[in-house]
Amino acid sequence: MSNPSFEIAATLEQLRALDRHRRYNAMEFWTPYPKQMEFFSLGKTHAERLLMAGNRLGKTMAGGFETACHLTGLYPDWWPGRHWDRPVKAWAAGVSTTAVRDIVQTQLCGPPEIDEEFGTGFIPRSCFVARPTLARGAVSGSYDTARIYHHTNGVRDGVSTLQFKSYEQGRMKFQGASLDFCWPDEEPPMDVYTEMCTRFAATRGMSFMTFTPLEGMSDVVIRFLSEVSPDRTVVQMGIKDAPHMTPEMIEELLGRYPAHEREARMNGEPLLGSGRVFTTNPDFITFPVEQLIPMHWAKLWGIDFGITHPFAAVLGAWDKENDVIYLLETYRASDELPLAHAEAIRRIAAEVPVAWPHDGHKRDPGSGMQLASLYKKLDVRTLQTHAHFSGGSISTEAAVLEMQQRLQESRLRIRADLSDWLEEYRMYHR
Repeated sequence: MSNPSFEIAATLEQLRALDRHRRYNAMEFWTPYPKQMEFFSLGKTHAERLLMAGNRLGKTMAGGFETACHLTGLYPDWWPGRHWDRPVKAWAAGVSTTAVRDIVQTQLCGPPEIDEEFGTGFIPRSCFVARPTLARGAVSGSYDTARIYHHTNGVRDGVSTLQFKSYEQGRMKFQGASLDFCWPDEEPPMDVYTEMCTRFAATRGMSFMTFTPLEGMSDVVIRFLSEVSPDRTVVQMGIKDAPHMTPEMIEELLGRYPAHEREARMNGEPLLGSGRVFTTNPDFITFPVEQLIPMHWAKLWGIDFGITHPFAAVLGAWDKENDVIYLLETYRASDELPLAHAEAIRRIAAEVPVAWPHDGHKRDPGSGMQLASLYKKLDVRTLQTHAHFSGGSISTEAAVLEMQQRLQESRLRIRADLSDWLEEYRMYHR
């Protein structure tokens, strides 16, 4: 005869065991968003990665989860990124000792100084060799070093080491060690970041940063957005990429942040503050890719020779009747010869005239020819003189003002897939 009290007690104990398992094995129950998954997958091919995201979108969770995977070797079946089949040495870093304790350390180990909360972060409680050592003379409850059991194919094969560091310690504290990887959460000073990169160069390791770009176009941001390298990549995550952000939460954030901070805090755009030039919402100035452009509209290329920066070209069409300019194609290239630029322009629209800036009178170091003449010799239909206003002015301010007016009046439209142009539009600042 069954004993109902015994069965109830047994069921309660099973539920408690399941709750304990879930509580102390958080990494088993976490599912990434598509942008986070993209960020993980790029670890296979890039030594330096940046997840540049808005606030409260899951960037720190992504960094914490990946750190836990590499330290423990407990990669989920869906894991698309790099694997380590041996114990690793790593750093997790943040702005200050307090921030590291409250954010990075909590994400990995659980809230500080609460015994029952230890092991509720992404590193399973059973994977800690012992309690992490405390940092000397630092903020109460902040860890210095954690030793973590590593597994290969589910079997323990050694112990990984994780050290917690803060940028406020300065560059000197990031010297000496050889690492497999580092996770900087929030943006580090450039000298600290390059020191971290030096630490994993010899081991063919990697770094993966997670931050909201509130420092604007800093040296670190420029390194990822403008200094092209096959070893470096950035994934941008905005509020539309985080399904947990409800319309009510978005509305709350809109009211909380100053207008000039919203793009950074909500979409991971580098903060440009009052120095940002163009402020019209990009959603209001684009037109769909499938929109047809009449053949009779006048067309013109505009190019920048890229003497100290990448070569760039934009193809526009002018609806004279309504005085609206449509940008149809773009081309941007670094470290390529004029021949490659000319071929790209001819491939897209060889018959269209090309407007060029006043610095086209400078001479190409290789051929000794004026740049405008060199491109003309390469069968690019350059105009006879450099671009200027009707009175002869080449004022940048006048050009910017005309663009601003056209954008505000919907008389300058951009094809929706011209991501490189839209990137320049968002970043252009004083």
